[in-house]
Amino acid sequence: MLNTLGQALIYVVPFLLVLTVIVTIHELGHFWVARAFGVKVDRFAIGFGKALYSRTDKDGIEWRVGWMPLGGYVKFSGDMDASSVPDSRGLDALKSEIIARDGVGAERDYFHFKPVWQRMLIVAAGPVANFILAIFIFTLLFSLVGVELRPARVAEVGAGSPAAAAGFQPGDLITAIDGRIIADAGEVTRKVSLSAGDPVRFTVERGGAEIELVATPIRRTETDPIAGRVSVGRIGLGLASAVSETRHVRYNPIQAVGRGIQETGDILGTTLTYLGRIFTGRESGDQLSGPLGIAKASGALTTAAVAANPDPMATVLNLLLTLTSFAAILSIGIGFLNLLPIPVLDGGHLVFYAYEAVAKKPVAAAVQEAGYRVGLALLAGLMLFATWNDLQKLNLFKFLGGLVS
Repeated sequence: MLNTLGQALIYVVPFLLVLTVIVTIHELGHFWVARAFGVKVDRFAIGFGKALYSRTDKDGIEWRVGWMPLGGYVKFSGDMDASSVPDSRGLDALKSEIIARDGVGAERDYFHFKPVWQRMLIVAAGPVANFILAIFIFTLLFSLVGVELRPARVAEVGAGSPAAAAGFQPGDLITAIDGRIIADAGEVTRKVSLSAGDPVRFTVERGGAEIELVATPIRRTETDPIAGRVSVGRIGLGLASAVSETRHVRYNPIQAVGRGIQETGDILGTTLTYLGRIFTGRESGDQLSGPLGIAKASGALTTAAVAANPDPMATVLNLLLTLTSFAAILSIGIGFLNLLPIPVLDGGHLVFYAYEAVAKKPVAAAVQEAGYRVGLALLAGLMLFATWNDLQKLNLFKFLGGLVS
């Protein structure tokens, strides 16, 4: 019983801590830009449910900490519906109410009466804050901790594999993929894993000369210690660089910022590539994860960090670095998700405001309501699909089948 509880805590607590920090930064992005434009705010909350702590500042903003650490929110004064985009009739009613209560001109302090470009910046500030957080974390890691760069040296070529058919030989050094220079073997793995069925052009250094080889990855199902069971592209190469070739690099602050931006861009690019392959039928979508999968990943990372070194101080340091890196990746994911053009998300709000900027009037209430319902359905479907993936990776159905039989 205690062991099960301990395992649950290892999986759930790190996930909730990281998620709460990321969502708080997201909401602070909305908050800071809104306040910069003079928008009245009723509440900024970390967590949901009954307040464990609450304080109202001199500007009338309630700062609250709820007992459920599942994120947070910022509530602008005058928010009337879940989509926060009232139509013309709703705006007129809200304006009359504000003027009757606070006088003519008071409505200019409310979010819904700010110029549309300001509202768009306020909405976009949440996802942007997530990306900035990721860049900041990567910058710290690249400058303070550094990174191990392992050249993509070919150690083994699988017999009958696409790599063998392409002409790879042990000792080859992969220097570029599809014309892009690479510095670490991990870049080869990431590119190949998302290229099943597509020819990939490798630039290889062999005997002092550069040659080009083309291999087409084949799909293979594997069990990853972090992600669980996934289908990925493989060409049958074993990469292993010599100790003398491995470099530990720590970047100066300017270089670290550049690498942080590049790493964030690479993760976003990989995400877009994967989604594009799903929509074109070249990926099954089994790598999409929901809360269960993310919690499992955080738990696996936590366990690995603790097991890496028995020394208490080393354990704490490994755990801190691991969860910090995980937070950067998850922050990018949350920022990207919120930019999807789904009405209940920030991206959907931006679509509504873009329409308003062109049409010079808000989206009709009926359209907003329909969009909101469709958005909820899309999100629910996405979450169900991701949760199904998580359960499949956890082999839960196989476990339940064993119980029934």
